[in-house]
This record gives sequence, C-alpha cells and structure tokens, in this order.
Amino acid sequence: QACADFIDILEPKLSAWAWFDRDRFEALAAKVDKTIDDYRSSGGQFLPGKLTGLPVGVKDIFNTEDMPTSYGSGIFFGFTPGNDARVVTSLLSESAIMAGKTVTAEFAVHTPNGTLNPHDLSRSSGTSSSGSAVAVATAMMPVALASQTAGSIIRPASYCGVFGFKPSYGTIPRTAMLKTTDTMDSVGFMTRSVSDLSLLFDVLRVRGPNYPVVDASLADTARRKPVNRPWRVGILDGLKSRFVSKAVNRQFDLVARKLETAGCELQHLRLPVLFDRAHDTHETIYRRSLSYYFWREWENGKHEFSPRLSEMIDGGTRISFNEYESALKNQATIAKKYDEIMRDFDVVLSPSTADEAPVGLDTPDIPDHCLIFTMCYAPTISVPLLYGTSGLPVGIQVAAKRFNDHD
Repeated sequence: QACADFIDILEPKLSAWAWFDRDRFEALAAKVDKTIDDYRSSGGQFLPGKLTGLPVGVKDIFNTEDMPTSYGSGIFFGFTPGNDARVVTSLLSESAIMAGKTVTAEFAVHTPNGTLNPHDLSRSSGTSSSGSAVAVATAMMPVALASQTAGSIIRPASYCGVFGFKPSYGTIPRTAMLKTTDTMDSVGFMTRSVSDLSLLFDVLRVRGPNYPVVDASLADTARRKPVNRPWRVGILDGLKSRFVSKAVNRQFDLVARKLETAGCELQHLRLPVLFDRAHDTHETIYRRSLSYYFWREWENGKHEFSPRLSEMIDGGTRISFNEYESALKNQATIAKKYDEIMRDFDVVLSPSTADEAPVGLDTPDIPDHCLIFTMCYAPTISVPLLYGTSGLPVGIQVAAKRFNDHD
C-alpha cells in the first residue's frame, strides 16, 4: 500500500509507469498476506519464498502474461504476449509481486518516453531503463528489472542516484523479452542497496547442468579475490575520460584516495588503442541487429518509428553481412583483451557518467565508458557516491572480470 500510495502521488509528475493497476496490485498483495498467514498457521511447513511480498517493477520489454507489454512503442500498445519472461517466472516462483510495467525507451533504444528525473524535472532520467530507475529512486518500488545493451542500466542508475547492476553476459536468461542484439543484450536490475543486488542475482541467475560454463565459473573460488590480499583497483583512463566534468573528477579522486588509505592497491589503467574502436564497433553491431529484428515492423509501418530509430534502422540495412561479421570479431577481440587486462585487477573504477543528468529529455548523453564493459561481457555496478556540477547524483561504475559477479 505504501508503494501504491507513492505511485498515486508521484506518477502524475514523473511518468515512470507504462502500465499500473492499483486494484490488481493490492489483490496480489492480499494473496501474499494469505500465504503468509497459512505459513504461520501450518507451523512453518510451507516455505513462502525468498522474495515473499516483494513488489517488483518490470521494465516494459519483459513479457508478462497478465499485463500488457508494449516494448516502449505505440506499435504494440495494449499487446498482451500471453506468457511470462523467464526472469518474471523466476521472481514469481519466489513469491514476489509483479507490480506493473515501467517505462522504457522506444524498443529500448534511444528515444525516451517522457519519464522525468525525480531530482530535477527538467532533466533526463536516462533512456532505456528510465522508468525502473525512477521507480526505485522515489520508493515507488524497492527493486525493478532493467536491461542494458550499451549503458541503459548504469546510466539511469547514475542519474537517479540508485544502485544499478548489469551482471555478466549470459548469467541471466533472456527468454521471452525484447531482443535488440545477440551479443550485448543483458538483463539486470535497480535497487537501493548492495544486499538487494546480491539477493536478486541469486534468484535470477541460471544454474545447473544445462548451464555448465556459468555454473562452473560462478562457483570457482580461484577466480575470486583471495581473502588475505588487498584489493587491486584499476582507475580507468580511457578514450572518454576527457569528457568527465571537473566536479565529478574531484569527488572521484577523493574516493580513490580513501580506498588507498583503506589498504587498496590502486593503479591507473590506460586502455590500449584497441579499445578506441569499441564505440564504432558497437554502433555497427547495434544498427545491423536493429534492422534485422525490427524488419517486419519497419516494412509495415516506417511512419510509426521515431526519427532517431528510423535513422538507425535505415542505416543498419546498409551494413553488409561482412561488415557485421567483422564487428562481431572486433567485439570478441576486445573482450579477450579485457580479460587479459583483468588478470592484474580485481575491479576497475570509473565515473558511471561524465556528469549529472543533462537538461532536456532529448539532450544527448555526454560520452562515457558504459558500453565498453557491456561489449566485454563484464559485470558492472553503479554505486551512488558522487554528485555532478549542480549537485545532482552521479554514480561510480565498478567493473570486474566476466563471471566475477560475486566479488
């Protein structure tokens, strides 16, 4: 009821929800209350679930059987897919409550759908996972599902001042959700604490003999930082570092010094020249993939696409298969090099965004390093520790080696 009250009060100002029905939400909560009562009266013989009663905001790219899924596009307005995404099923199996669908950008790409930043209504809240970030930042929800193909978890989390986690590629299943690329789409979530990140990851990640690589890698203690050794922390110096504001750099340096005082071993990490082409490689893969996955909608109704997405899809149709294949090879090469670099580090730190959220929903984001870690399949977390030029939230991005999510 507290979450529903916050939604009633704040939603008219912020537009974080693509679909929400308070009566349905409270009816589901009443069922959970009954489950808890039955559990107590049975002497604890029935296990309610790890997430019993936890309200979850579901980004509007994940299929939901009992709620519409529009993927942020008017083309699919009111569409009900008739099934649940695998991650939704995993949450329901632990007795969580799917509260409603949070706003995403058009087909989870770039064009925003009106969600405002709760810290300053004139500013962006990020694009693709904006509704989830705002719902968590304002206590409408304690947690919310999100996804990232470039920076769509880390960036909104930074702008809205919440924790955002993009786990290692392949650790959380993508069944029954919107797909934009095969090699970069990653499922994650927003929370207000590190412990909640750990809890959600434990519930949502794949496990068992059908996932031998993920299972073995996450269970391999040899991959983890030894308990008796100081943390080896890389301070990222990359192609986009020059865009970071003075205010953010100043605070970031203070955090680095505190880590050093606490016993961490810090070393500046200058990314090799190979990484300078990461953003161009990402754009080639992204555009070609979008033109493939949305070709049917594109052929049947180009006029229903935003100018930005239209330009990307149109450009993607001109990218040859050989160019696409070459970009995939570049991604694999960059990811392999990242793994080699991370032999010397436990984590790498950088500002999650170059500064606080820009003014205006359509204002381009200042370049940052988010997509590099996405391309390298690495786990990343945005931790709300910094403030931007005007005193609004900015996160610190903590990245590790692939499958070192537990660190």
